[in-house]
Amino acid sequence: MKKPNLKNLTHWVLAAVFLVLVAGFSLLDQPNATAQSLTPSVSTQSTETPIISPALPTESVTANIRRLLETKECVGCNLIGAHLKGANLQAANLEGANLQGADLEKANLQSTNLLAANLQGADLGKANIARANLQRANLFDADLEKANLTDANIEGANLQGADLEGVIRPQGLITQ
Repeated sequence: MKKPNLKNLTHWVLAAVFLVLVAGFSLLDQPNATAQSLTPSVSTQSTETPIISPALPTESVTANIRRLLETKECVGCNLIGAHLKGANLQAANLEGANLQGADLEKANLQSTNLLAANLQGADLGKANIARANLQRANLFDADLEKANLTDANIEGANLQGADLEGVIRPQGLITQ
């Protein structure tokens, strides 16, 4: 009678060890770590002092959108996947903001500060980005189709994989 109890105890111990291992490995596979590792790195050789990003925000994307629309100020904030289609963000300060995957189609970003902002995969189609500061911005895989980039500062920006079809710039159109 002691053998069946020992067998049951062994099964329980093995099941508990298995659950602990599964829980441990699931903690290692966090989405934030994966997303950061998939973001391409942009290397620029510059003598400028690097911008130190503010601490990660604890506010929600919704709260950050509300603050941005009210104050036109959201430095270093989290706007991942934000829906800002057609928004008037003229002269807004979005320095270092994370706008990865944001919908900014037809938005007015004229004279907006997007210095070192992350716009990876963002939709900026038909957006007015004239005179904006996109210096060192990450526009990897961004959709800039028919966007107005007249007099925009794109020095050091990562445009790898970006859709630049019909982009308006000072000398006319960029066509691919």
